[in-house]
Amino acid sequence: MSLLKTPLNKTHIESGARMVPFAGWNMPVQYSGIIDEVKAVRNQCGLFDVSHMGRLDIQGSSSSDFLNRMLSVDVIKLRPNRARYGVICNIDGGIIDDCIVYKFDSDHFLLVPNASNKTAVIDWLNQYTANANVSITDITNQQAMIALQGPKGIETLNAQVHSDISLLKMFNFTQESFDGTEIMIARTGYTGEDGVELFVPESKAAHIWNILASNGAKPCGLGSRDLLRLEAGLLLHGNDMDITINPFEAGLEKFVNFDKDDYLAGPALRKIRSDGPDKKLLGLYVNGNRAARPGYALTHENVQVGHITSGTYSPTLDRNIALGYVRTDHIDNNKSLKCDIRGQLTDVEVTELPFYSRNK
Repeated sequence: MSLLKTPLNKTHIESGARMVPFAGWNMPVQYSGIIDEVKAVRNQCGLFDVSHMGRLDIQGSSSSDFLNRMLSVDVIKLRPNRARYGVICNIDGGIIDDCIVYKFDSDHFLLVPNASNKTAVIDWLNQYTANANVSITDITNQQAMIALQGPKGIETLNAQVHSDISLLKMFNFTQESFDGTEIMIARTGYTGEDGVELFVPESKAAHIWNILASNGAKPCGLGSRDLLRLEAGLLLHGNDMDITINPFEAGLEKFVNFDKDDYLAGPALRKIRSDGPDKKLLGLYVNGNRAARPGYALTHENVQVGHITSGTYSPTLDRNIALGYVRTDHIDNNKSLKCDIRGQLTDVEVTELPFYSRNK
């Protein structure tokens, strides 16, 4: 089966990006190098093709009520031109995906799930559309999605648009003209830095990308994006959470609104809240020179009590960092946790998330 291509695929190849398969797409994993790109985003600004992310256009008079049943957050109270991060759980509380929902008005939303979970999300939503005046249209291939991230990102974008995007609040979005093309600009991202995500007609994607790149935004790949999100303590579905994990275990309970009587996962999540989770996701500093990788065992007194879900060397912090689950009955033993790195037990130190924040 051939790989899907984003509207920027030709641009990446012509620019010398290293391409790899990812979630069925041919995507750039790096341009100049992962560490170089991380430093650019932390200090200047970087440009990411995230067009592989799903875009589901949801419309109809039942849209607000429908999404309120399906998502963990309250979309009815969400104001127009605002977005919110949330999770989509099954009736047992397992996380099908995490997503961002954008509200145009009470009858019109945009839902952005992860590329690898788009089909699962569509299938789950479609199970509950009967007797509801709601339509779900996959518009992923009609748009490009470009992330401009870093402390100089807004300044770079402002040179190309009429409005001052620095006035746009976090998780708000607006419509703007970029060199004659109408685009949607959202103050969102996945790097721990200030920035925006641009929703662009697919035919104009390369033009807009090239303008931003020629004005100081450094093209970056998925490798640096993954490292940036880990430094920021942001979870990746498929690594740090999946359908066997609930929001309390993943530390995402603050994104669950328990006041919604019709929330499908509400009964299961209320029971988990009452009983307490079996395990918790922790931020970990890993001592030594070797990084902890997904699947590596976390032990206490030679007994496995958890495992690593994400781990790598952080160039920003100059140390190895990781996320991992630990059984709740061993959380108090975190000072003596060790990670089995290829047969060598290495000390790990539990730390509060995020590892990195510009405001720290």
